[in-house]
Amino acid sequence: MLALLGLGLSACQPDLEKDFEPSNGTADFSNYIAVGNSLTAGFSDGGLYLEGQQQSFPAILAQQFATVGGGEFVQPLFGAGQENGSGYLRLANIVNGLPVTASVNTNLALRQGATAARPLYTKFTGQINNLGVPGIRLSDIETAGYGSVLGNPFFERITPDAQATQTYLQRVAASNPTFFTNWLGNNDVLGFATAGGAANSLTSVADFTDKNSKVIDALTATGAKGVVATIPDVTTIPFFTTVGPSFRTTLEAGKVSGLVIQTGAAPGGATSANRKPITTGDIKAVDGTGRQLFTLLSSPFLPLVGTKTGRPWRYVYGQSGQPAAGFPLFLAAYGIDTTAAFGVSAGNPIPSLFVLDDVEQGQVRTATNNFNAAIKTKAAAKGLAVFDANAFFSTVASNGLVVNGVNNTAGFVSGNLFSLDGVHPTPRGYAVVANEMIKVINSTYGAKVPTVNPTSYRGVKFP
Repeated sequence: MLALLGLGLSACQPDLEKDFEPSNGTADFSNYIAVGNSLTAGFSDGGLYLEGQQQSFPAILAQQFATVGGGEFVQPLFGAGQENGSGYLRLANIVNGLPVTASVNTNLALRQGATAARPLYTKFTGQINNLGVPGIRLSDIETAGYGSVLGNPFFERITPDAQATQTYLQRVAASNPTFFTNWLGNNDVLGFATAGGAANSLTSVADFTDKNSKVIDALTATGAKGVVATIPDVTTIPFFTTVGPSFRTTLEAGKVSGLVIQTGAAPGGATSANRKPITTGDIKAVDGTGRQLFTLLSSPFLPLVGTKTGRPWRYVYGQSGQPAAGFPLFLAAYGIDTTAAFGVSAGNPIPSLFVLDDVEQGQVRTATNNFNAAIKTKAAAKGLAVFDANAFFSTVASNGLVVNGVNNTAGFVSGNLFSLDGVHPTPRGYAVVANEMIKVINSTYGAKVPTVNPTSYRGVKFP
């Protein structure tokens, strides 16, 4: 009787393994191609290096696709002895609660002829599946000689010499995917934002829409399915949100009642209308507590030096605390006196490139919304899955993300998800992205691709 009862109970138990038996659904993962920029390449900590490549979100996806018929996934990995690639930042120390970074510049993947002005990385010209090119904008995809002539060293590295004028779009069109991910467009906003609203650096909506359509058409030409990702609101990432609050606290502690900032992007003289006095209360972050954001040039990496003798708040550029070569001349072109304290007078305002002002923040959000509308419209027309990275990272910035009992946030260093450059994810951040993409793949294509455990991937590496 007990045996029969046990048999009956066991028959009622769900077979969890069979309930989630991996399958590809209606997707074909045999030739997965990843299209995108630094986020696709695995860029992290301010550089592209072997560990970041190996733990890029496409590499993690390909690993999971292998369980449902996925084929070989080739990345242009940096080889032994050159594993540090372009170089990157490491966390050297924590001093008084603030991170101190150092550059890793050994075992780089440089070849003969490389200079500081134009690095040349060891070529990798075989057939590859990860076409992530750090720095590329969607507006660049039809530019002939983007690597060889215009000098993007990451595209030059994967472009055969015999095809030196090949465009990125041509490379994508020749990849013949059966499945793809496309995450282009971030740099069409990011460059503008990180340069304090640099003039003429926002891609037009018309150009973005046209080229987004072309790259999707190329990827789906033979019937491939795939995932497209939207562009996150860049002003929610640590690059911006770390500095505003801490800078405001520093000013208040020093009883500084106000500053003069240079708004807009155009150079101007000491009496220019774009010299704008603000109060300490106007120095604010994107969390709704205020208006001004300060870019990486005034971040913890490039310290704010405080004194009480005539130059109370002076920015220094460079890890050593000394101005970088040419930097004072650059500021002089903006009519700024680099020998005096910034922000103290209309003759020496905090330079525009240090500030993403309220008008520029509005331009970033408008462009992001318009670009994302173009991405979603094209995806819908093609029946593609969409990873809404904008919505996802906005939620993370507001509420954090708990994974297997571990809390992750968009905080700098301690948040686990963003690397030391304040823009690109850590390996854990890339694992989270891969899981979010897997969710929309499974939902859209009736697949059962297993996810990964993000907590098995590291956050920021502590010394």
